This record gives sequence, C-alpha cells and structure tokens, in this order.
Amino acid sequence: MQSAAAIEAVFRRERARVLATTIRTSHGDFDLAEEAVQDAFAAAIARWPVEGTPDEPRGWLISVARHKAIDAIRRRVKLRAIVSEQTAEASGEASEGAAAEPAAVADDRLRLIYTCCHPALATEAQIALTLRTLGGLTTEEIARAFLTSPVTMAQRLVRAKSKIRDAGIPYEVPEASQLAERTGAVMAVVYLIFNEGYAATAGDAWIRRDLCGEAIRLGRLVAELTAAPEARGLLALMLLHDARRDARTDERGDVVLLEDQDRSRWDRAQIGEALALVPDALRGGPGPYSLQAAIAALHASAPRACDTDWRQIAALFDELARRQPTPIVALNRAVAIAMWRGPEAGLPLIDQLAEPLAGYHLWHAARADLLRRLGRRDEAAAAYRAALDHVGSAPERRFLEGRLAEALARR
Repeated sequence: MQSAAAIEAVFRRERARVLATTIRTSHGDFDLAEEAVQDAFAAAIARWPVEGTPDEPRGWLISVARHKAIDAIRRRVKLRAIVSEQTAEASGEASEGAAAEPAAVADDRLRLIYTCCHPALATEAQIALTLRTLGGLTTEEIARAFLTSPVTMAQRLVRAKSKIRDAGIPYEVPEASQLAERTGAVMAVVYLIFNEGYAATAGDAWIRRDLCGEAIRLGRLVAELTAAPEARGLLALMLLHDARRDARTDERGDVVLLEDQDRSRWDRAQIGEALALVPDALRGGPGPYSLQAAIAALHASAPRACDTDWRQIAALFDELARRQPTPIVALNRAVAIAMWRGPEAGLPLIDQLAEPLAGYHLWHAARADLLRRLGRRDEAAAAYRAALDHVGSAPERRFLEGRLAEALARR
C-alpha cells in the first residue's frame, strides 16, 4: 500500500515524461494531454492504495493517460479520424503496463522541449510554456516569476499553445542540420529560467529555489539527450552557482556577497559533480556556458576568498568577451580586473559601460563598490542611490541601503 504523499512524489518525478508522451499521442494537443495526465494521477490515487503500486509506475501512468486522451478524442466528433489511428496504436498496450519504452519516453521529452522553444514563439512564451509543461509549475507560480497576473499569464499560455497548433509546429526533434541552432535556443531558455531563480528580479525572496531546481532538471535532460558539450557546460554552470545557495543569504534572507560567504555551507557534492563536467565541456569549443562554468569552477575551488585566482578569471572573461561581446560580460570582466589589479584598474572599464547599462542596478552597484574601495565616499553614495533607483528585489534593496548608510557615515 502506498500513501498519497508517496504517490504525489512519484507523480512529481514522472510528470514531465508522462506528459511529453501523452502530448505526442494526443497529436500535440497540450490541454487535452494535461487533463489526461491529471486524470491518470487521480486514478493512481484511487487505485494504488488498494491494488498496490505497479512495478512500472511511469508506464502505468502513461498507459492510463493515453487511454484517457483517446476517450476524450472519441467524444470529439470532428476528430474521429484521429481516434481510429490512436485506438490502433493503443490496442494490446493496456495489459502491458509499461507500454512506453524508456528511449521513446526520452525522445518525447526532447520533442517537448524543442516544441516549447520553437523560434516561432516569443522568448517569454518559450520560458512560460517550458515552465508549465516540463517544469510543472502552476500558472500562478509562473505569473509571479513574470510579475504579472495569473489571468494574463493564462492568456499567454493559451496563445502559445494555439500558435503551436495553428502554425502546425511539428512535435519533433529538428533535423541534424537544425539541431545546433535550435539547441542553443533551448539552452538559452533554460538559463533564463535559472537566472530568475538564482537572483529574482523582484519580490521579497532573492532566491527562487523552485526555479533553480527546475532549470537544473531541464539542463540535465538536455545534457543527457544531446551530445552538445555546451549542454554539459550549462549544467555545470548552474550546479556550481546553485551549490552556494545556502550561503548566499543570511538567516533574515539578506544578501551575503561571495567574498563573505561561509564556504563550509557550499554543497561540495554538487560542486564535485560539476567540476567533473567542466573539462569535457571546455573541449567542445569552448562556448559561453563552458567558459562561465570554468570561471565558476575557479571560485568553487578556492578554499578562501583571498585564494581566488582572479588573474585566471580575468583571462577567461577576456575569452568570453571575444565570443560573447555583451555589456554584461564586459561588466563582469571589469570587476574581475578590479579584483586582480585593483579598483583603479577596473573603474575606467566600468565607466565605459555607462550608456548601455545606465538602467541596470548592478552596474551602478559595481561602480559604487569600486568607488567605496578607493575611498571616494560621496561618489560611492551617489552611485548607491542610482542603484536603488533601479533595483527590484527587496533583499538587494536592503543590501544597497546598508552600503549607502555606510558610505554616508564615513564621509
């Protein structure tokens, strides 16, 4: 006999696989598949405590969800042609329990990722749909991540699903010639999800662990199901950043900078897993995610903040800037140079980014920090005020207010 909590744990673990396969057998009908999967879960809640847990829970859920979907299709008179095809496909499978082979399930998950991240959809829609289908987040949770209402987010999700249906976007992994390009979009969406969880752009909580966890799970999926070295680099990068989660805030939820963190609280097992991925990822090019993973690995490998190899980090940022010449990369490179050669070397590089990053609170905060280190308190206070004008999250606001108070007190 299995408790409801244990069944819910199975469902959380297997939901993405079951849903991905059900979407395929429903001819890409997301809503129909989601309803069928929920019905399968309800059936498990009712039957497993009495009949016992199946030997292959995932296969049982897939089989039940598939038949629930077929029953719904039968009720749609206009889709009778699909019914005959689905019925033929499902015949003989009900008694097998684990009807779907593991490879087929894996392929279905990959198909679903690429469908959610199709370039015909806007980036925001890609992220939201990926969170909903593969991440299993509710519409309300996704709405909070996007700082919008659940009604608005529900409308966006409906539009995204409708576009997939109406445009005939295929539920498939792209051809080999398109795979590299499309995988890049998939990885970008996964990393955007992680970044929102790692440092929330707004709200009372600076770290959204649920989003970080979902992004890492999706990153594992992409790394497992593709041969792209950059996918392993992305996974390593997220694991290394996430390994510091317990030390990044104090007991009040306030921000603790990297240099001040208690490194004994870092997740060493997770760091070890990530460090094993980095060499292989770097041999693949390296790409931007792999280079950032190498930078994060140097931070993770330093026993103390003062042991950090900032010279090597600056060199890696040089390479990253050549491959990804964005203002954010340039800002991080400037900070690394400041940590290696001193604030007087980094400040001019940061000042060069005033135009593209004028509305970015971390540019103002980085500039304020270097001015503080140089003893230029009035200028530092002005920069902290500018950062406060653009910050969104409450923990970061409290941190900047504290630094501003220090700057004013020491003038």
